[in-house]
Amino acid sequence: MKNLISVFALFLFVTAMSSCVVMSPKKYKALLGSKDSLYTAYNEGLVKIEDMEKEASKLKKDTSMMADELRSLQGNYNSMSNDYKKTKANSSSEIDKLSGDLAAREKRLKEVEDVLRKRDEATNALKEKLNQALLGFTKSGLTVDIRNGKVYVSLMDKLLFPSGSIIIDEKGKQALTQLAGVLKQQPEINIAVEGHTDNQKINNLGQIKDNWDLSVLRATSVVRYLTSKESVDGIRMTATGKGEFQPLDSNATPAGRSKNRRIEIVLSPKLDELYNLIK
Repeated sequence: MKNLISVFALFLFVTAMSSCVVMSPKKYKALLGSKDSLYTAYNEGLVKIEDMEKEASKLKKDTSMMADELRSLQGNYNSMSNDYKKTKANSSSEIDKLSGDLAAREKRLKEVEDVLRKRDEATNALKEKLNQALLGFTKSGLTVDIRNGKVYVSLMDKLLFPSGSIIIDEKGKQALTQLAGVLKQQPEINIAVEGHTDNQKINNLGQIKDNWDLSVLRATSVVRYLTSKESVDGIRMTATGKGEFQPLDSNATPAGRSKNRRIEIVLSPKLDELYNLIK
């Protein structure tokens, strides 16, 4: 552009000289002014072009960066979309599995609850039968109650044994005979006979050395009578001695010690059905 203006100025000068026209100083100054104006405009144009080229380069660079960022975002979106689809599919499968497991557990829980309900109903019915069968012995120290789903028939030692003895007396035999009548009608009931004593030391009882001996031998006497005399199935029965270590009352008074000297016959329903459910 600059060369073009110089050529144009030279052309005007040559033209002026060749035409043999003598140019006045005023016209010559005007011509030089036009030249300067054109030169200034040219330089300003160059600056603007340079600025525009820089701006265009910047825009091109920004556009390239935005395109790269857009591709990166699109890639992330596609990856997240695929992960979401997989997670959704896996979640649906997991939810279905958990729903199935929950339904199975709820079914088993209901079955266990039904078994326990039947057990409680049977336990309450057994308690009522025993109360009716043993009603005549309640004043002699016999009680029937339910603890932890089991029926406890508690007989004070004075109802079954003479003092310090392991031989069942006649009144005790009558009570056990009445009890056996109910037990033989309930073959699904397990029977545990527990002997209990107070904490007084044993003196001069021959083969009975201490309260452990006394509690065990009294329990086995009851089991032996129920099985051999009353024909209760021995496979249903166990005999244990608890000694003085599970008292019902304080051993500091005669009344408390009397309560602690007892035979407890623990009756519990067979729970094979329940055990099979919770295996």
